[in-house]
Amino acid sequence: MTRIKRGCIARRRRTKIRLFASSFRGAHSRLTRTITQQKIRALFSAYRDRGRQKRYFRRLWITRINAAIRGNLVYYSYSIFIHNLYKKQLLLNRKILAQIAILNRNCLSMISTEIIK
Repeated sequence: MTRIKRGCIARRRRTKIRLFASSFRGAHSRLTRTITQQKIRALFSAYRDRGRQKRYFRRLWITRINAAIRGNLVYYSYSIFIHNLYKKQLLLNRKILAQIAILNRNCLSMISTEIIK
């Protein structure tokens, strides 16, 4: 029986992995074993940080809204502001409120005064 060379399939698999890691530094882009380890690590970090990114942005929006409310001479906190929003059934999410707080503070003060009434 003749010898079968299987280099083509293995090479194709390795080059596919190498293309993924082409921007990595040092041995992480040259050695096959370390490339596979770094690929696993990179994909895991990307998966983990997608959840963290949502969390961090929500924290940022809350901080911006709180700072804008306290700076507008309306003397109450973020939690009371959100509670009053829900009581008045104004459905504005935190992302939109943070944009309003940065770009148009007068609009945010109008919203807060309408909620108090």
